[in-house]
Amino acid sequence: MSPAEPHALPFRQQGQVPCFKEEKPGWGGYIEWEKYPEKKKAAAEILAKYDFPHPPEFQLQPLPNTNPILEGVRWKQYHYALGRTLRYLPDISWEYVQQEKSPDMIHVLQFPYNGEPPRDRLVETEITNNLDHFVRNHGGVPEINADDWTLDITGLVNNPKTLTLKELQDESLFPRKSVVVTLQCSGTRRIEQIEQYPGDGDELINAPWGEGAIGTARWTGVSLKKVIKYCGGLAEGAKHLEFYGADTYFKKGQVYNYVVSVPVRKAKANEVLLAWEMNGKPLPRIHGFPVRTIVFGYIGARSCKWLYQIKAISAPSMAPVQMKEYIYYTTQIGKQNATYSNGCSIQKMPVSSAIMTPVNKSQIIHDGKIKLRGWAYSGSGWPVRVEVSADGGSVWYEVPYENLTKKYFHAWRLWEIDMPVDAEGWLEFCVRTWDDAQNTQPTYVRSACARNWDLHVTSSCHRVKIYSINRSKPMTAKRLKILEDKGISILPITRPLEIDLESNEEYLEEMEKRQGRDPEE
Repeated sequence: MSPAEPHALPFRQQGQVPCFKEEKPGWGGYIEWEKYPEKKKAAAEILAKYDFPHPPEFQLQPLPNTNPILEGVRWKQYHYALGRTLRYLPDISWEYVQQEKSPDMIHVLQFPYNGEPPRDRLVETEITNNLDHFVRNHGGVPEINADDWTLDITGLVNNPKTLTLKELQDESLFPRKSVVVTLQCSGTRRIEQIEQYPGDGDELINAPWGEGAIGTARWTGVSLKKVIKYCGGLAEGAKHLEFYGADTYFKKGQVYNYVVSVPVRKAKANEVLLAWEMNGKPLPRIHGFPVRTIVFGYIGARSCKWLYQIKAISAPSMAPVQMKEYIYYTTQIGKQNATYSNGCSIQKMPVSSAIMTPVNKSQIIHDGKIKLRGWAYSGSGWPVRVEVSADGGSVWYEVPYENLTKKYFHAWRLWEIDMPVDAEGWLEFCVRTWDDAQNTQPTYVRSACARNWDLHVTSSCHRVKIYSINRSKPMTAKRLKILEDKGISILPITRPLEIDLESNEEYLEEMEKRQGRDPEE
């Protein structure tokens, strides 16, 4: 449809304003959809009355030079259409972005909010500041009072229970646990795939993430294994654990709560935390207050925010986020033949890394070395070695071990290196990391194991192009001195110089040395 249609932009309500009541007192913005099929049906009928605007086309044309980059008009209008309970969530969610995130965040998508921090600041500390930790939300931010919050443990457990936050934090019932864990969106570095091989334009908007959709925090809470034990353990047939989030989620004209699942073995291995603290402070609302799951090593989508129910089930969840999204396809699968079943469900994050400084297309004056800084991560283990190259991947230099941050079982390592650089002009720097199982990264985005229709897990060697100006070269040093004396900068390199490149006398002298332009007749 055309955005010029009168009921698209601005939004116009069709018929009476609907009212889907909030499920519980003190749970602002939370509508329970999963328990009430008739409510879901009514919502779908309302949504069917509208011609919502198409998702923005940003893969086959340049991204907007704005911040927020993308606004999320379609998703805002989904919320407007369902009446007063949800219509204010886009504004409420944006207010929490202003309150709880750094003012210079890169707002990749305004609603539902997707944001990452500036590249250089992300790798300044091994524990990411709460203000700078990336956010990948799938809906609006519900406003839940901690005193009114409860968690239902249901399904295939021997003694289903409902727990309050006070009970969950009672150390006589559940020993408290703090763990350093990296969370990474599976869309991290998606922009590299988009630039070369555009893919699925999902209605949620496959946000054009850069290298900052990753962050590390010390999360405090209780192991889900202890909570399951408190509920009498799992009943026969329980193989997966389903997490329910209080946000509202839309998929192909239907409405849901956010629901995902993980195998029981993750909980048995003490690799699922029910967290209420982030770096020693209560969870920010935009990160899932009062309680969220933290699933170690898995894609961030499994770390469900605004948690309200955990259900033990016999098979992976059939909810759309688990069944229909976060799928990894071979390169022969695309719009013409993709199904939900002919791809792999993404769980563990592969080994990956990124150069965070300098950024792509930087122009650097140096004396034979350029400092590179970045991160390295593996969802299956931990990074043991990081290597960088200044020639696109022919010659690799190992980052000195003392230049890598502390090893954690479930977290990234930051790294830096003073890279020897002799050549000048445009150079392609790249990085790869190796984990404890000697897994490493595909060489190029175009590699079969790096490119995929859903544009997830861009795990190929990260590459940046840098213009090298090596001051240790006599000609370069001479040019820089002339420019300095005249108060002229050589940067940006695309700006024409305001001086002659050499005098007539210098030109003639050099031509004589070079035997002129033409050969002798």
